[in-house]
Amino acid sequence: MTMLVAIKGGKEGLRLHLDEAAVWSDVLGALRSQLNQGAQFFNGARVIVDVGNRSLSEEQLAELMALMREHHLEASALASTSRESRSAARAVGVVARPVTRSALAPEAPGDALFIWRTVRSGQVVRHHGHITIVGDVNAGAEVVAGGSVVVWGRVRGTVHAGALGDRTAIICAVELRPTQLRIADLIARAPDGAASGHPEVAYIDGDQIAVELWERYRRSNRSDP
Repeated sequence: MTMLVAIKGGKEGLRLHLDEAAVWSDVLGALRSQLNQGAQFFNGARVIVDVGNRSLSEEQLAELMALMREHHLEASALASTSRESRSAARAVGVVARPVTRSALAPEAPGDALFIWRTVRSGQVVRHHGHITIVGDVNAGAEVVAGGSVVVWGRVRGTVHAGALGDRTAIICAVELRPTQLRIADLIARAPDGAASGHPEVAYIDGDQIAVELWERYRRSNRSDP
């Protein structure tokens, strides 16, 4: 089955790819479903909307912009090889640009973001794949990932893994005392009491988020030789 909507990242930030050949109403329906599923991931984000060779009218582009605004998602630019689409974008006040050769290149699967610093209060880190942070996530900071989140430090802020719906994602940290943890559509807060003093991992177990020591989790999920 063709993927009508795909979210990717790169040097320019997040890029929302919309299928250039499918029926437009089907594309909008798929986008609405994706935005509903990944509400926190997309909330407040700026993305480049890539429609490839699709020719969009001003009315179709207005539909798209309205849907994005409903979910607090902003289009920083519209990328297309179609002059009609670029003209429509300029008509509604959106920056238009041609699709570059680098944008057309396939992206390596499992693309991950590596951060070597503390994420401070008020900062938001957002990535469509996995995120690894060497540093702390302070209270008031937010980390949102489409995949898993690994923090080589303390987590005091909010972390959301699997924000695009991946229930196999995990959150792992040297010290896990967050304001809030989310994995896919589930939410948990830090357990009462002092920190364990050992690395911990949060994962979905049934219909709830479980937290346990990393060593115990690793042993129970290790494949037999």
